[in-house]
Amino acid sequence: MITQAMVFAAGKGVRMMPLTANRPKPMLDVLGKPLLGHALDGIAAAGIKNVVVNAHHCPEAIEQFIPQHVKISKEDTLLETGGAVRKALDDGLLNPTQPFLAVNSDILCTTGSRPPIERLQDKWNELGDKADVLLLLVPKANAWGHDSDKADYIMNSAGQLERLSSPAADYVYASLQIVRPELYKNHMSGTSFSNRDIFDAAQTAGRLYGLVHDGGWYHFSTPQSLDLFHQQVAPQLQPAP
Repeated sequence: MITQAMVFAAGKGVRMMPLTANRPKPMLDVLGKPLLGHALDGIAAAGIKNVVVNAHHCPEAIEQFIPQHVKISKEDTLLETGGAVRKALDDGLLNPTQPFLAVNSDILCTTGSRPPIERLQDKWNELGDKADVLLLLVPKANAWGHDSDKADYIMNSAGQLERLSSPAADYVYASLQIVRPELYKNHMSGTSFSNRDIFDAAQTAGRLYGLVHDGGWYHFSTPQSLDLFHQQVAPQLQPAP
């Protein structure tokens, strides 16, 4: 059972300007609530109680929105995803002995056969001690808003991943994952680095695995993508009045 989670909400959302001039991107409304709210709802539904959200741009908006039990990790300097986890570990906000769920809050991930976090937890339990990192993946054709002809990974028959970042790759990284915290100990505190460095190290060790998402996945990068989603996709996702 995964008992802790980190939500990444510290980006400046530069491509979302002017919508992000006075609020962070995770506070943009999608289907009647902030993107951050969707992420936190999914985590709560999975029964995960220890939750950390990082913040940098307009952190007061996030601080005012999150439930009382959710902890905030403010970054005076942006640390990227890997540096953000290292800071949360250093500050005692995450347990360094337990794997954790990590979620980017600039995407919307809808339920397929079962909630994606539930499926990730089950797959993690199935893998046992084989995996250091388990990534949720989306088939390239189903990655709404992924504005590139390149995907991220290929997967072998055992579920192990190799990063290609090329048109030949089959799957887009869906911005949800389960990770062992021990992988961060070799990175210096207070430095900025990406979780991709963590994933690459796990791949080299043969301990990077993937799970294919079977629901909807939507990425928002510009105001135009947000408008397009609400015009074309939202009516299909929202129940009829």
